[in-house]
Amino acid sequence: MGLIAAKFGGSSAADGIQIRKIKAIVKANPDMRYVVVSAPGKRFSNDSKITDMLYLLKTQIDMGAPYEQVLQVIKERFLGLESDLGVSVGIADEFAVIDEKLKNDATADYLASRGEYLSAKLIAAFLGFDFVDTAGLVLFNAKGKFLHEETNEVLAAELDKHKYAVIPGFYGTLPDGSIKTFSRGGSDITGALVARAAEADMYENWTDVSGFLMADPRIVDNPKAIERLSYKELRELSYMGASVLHENAIYPARQAGIPINIRNTNDPDDPGTIISADDTAVSGQLVTGIAGNKDFTVIGIHKNMMGSEIGYIKRIMSILEDYKISIEHIPSGIDSVSLVIADKYLGDKLGDLIDDFEKKLEADSIELFENMSLIATVGLGMASVTGVAARLFGALTDANVNIRMIDQGSSEMNIIVGVETKDFETAIRAIYKAFVT
Repeated sequence: MGLIAAKFGGSSAADGIQIRKIKAIVKANPDMRYVVVSAPGKRFSNDSKITDMLYLLKTQIDMGAPYEQVLQVIKERFLGLESDLGVSVGIADEFAVIDEKLKNDATADYLASRGEYLSAKLIAAFLGFDFVDTAGLVLFNAKGKFLHEETNEVLAAELDKHKYAVIPGFYGTLPDGSIKTFSRGGSDITGALVARAAEADMYENWTDVSGFLMADPRIVDNPKAIERLSYKELRELSYMGASVLHENAIYPARQAGIPINIRNTNDPDDPGTIISADDTAVSGQLVTGIAGNKDFTVIGIHKNMMGSEIGYIKRIMSILEDYKISIEHIPSGIDSVSLVIADKYLGDKLGDLIDDFEKKLEADSIELFENMSLIATVGLGMASVTGVAARLFGALTDANVNIRMIDQGSSEMNIIVGVETKDFETAIRAIYKAFVT
């Protein structure tokens, strides 16, 4: 296959049993040369993720509360892993350094990064690989903005020195050398960065699920697996809530044209889902996936001759900008426009926003639709195929679901419908049944 860069998530690094699965996977394929790891995740349902405990540790310190017990729990978990794996990487000494940092105002980013750092040191020793720290290799500017090209240059140069290496995910450094983390789930980004820098032929992202499913299994019973999808389809599905891969992890791999394979550490024989730049629809596959999100509000603005009034939409956008509110979609007619806004952006601003609209827009009417949900039906195979929309809308009609909004992009690979939240699950099941046999 050629060079493979792989990332193993927190569930894959949770304990010695899981880490032994990592070793079996890596050793079975000598092409898997660069391995990015997350901090240990939950070992069982009531367990805590190491990263969560590290953030709790920082919170207790900031509040002036005793933190030693939490630190000891984290330390014992890593000491237990060191003993279980039969390696010696100086975990006790590492925690002496951490304890000293705690006494000197250690930042939240520094503490959070130690989960990945120590996980990578342990797994590198267990695999017999080199340990390559991302400090000084994954770069941010002084304002915390990630530096793509600078990172690729220095990371590529360093990886070229190591035939096999384990690299911690999630963090890099600011110009002054202090630790800066990505957002949660950022180890996926590091994995894609390593794949790009190493010029990998494949980026394998190992987690606790066997790739993407065509719909949420909590809503649809036994949905079919997605064998292959394009970056464009992944972006649409991820945006609408299909959360297997960190959205920002798409960019470095996509930029380098590297396919991504989502795999299951607990079921390594499953081929998973391949994500690639190939924008050719899979033969016979009309719909790739169905995903949705709840908690939206739709504001409908109607004014006669709106389409003839220059700058009217700009006035609407200006008001939204004043409130620092972004919109998800903006379906429109000749005399009307609908603003689809996620409730998380509205907060307690809705009343004031409507007042401003009424004062400044001189609209004939403003309607408010709350408790709305959006559902996206995504597939490259939908483009230019006659009857797709009719089948979708017919399925919703048969399920007695009222469609409150319709939006379709010019690419024809995505149809978004807005429904009342009470109909959310019913609508997804109806759409799935209409397109999957």
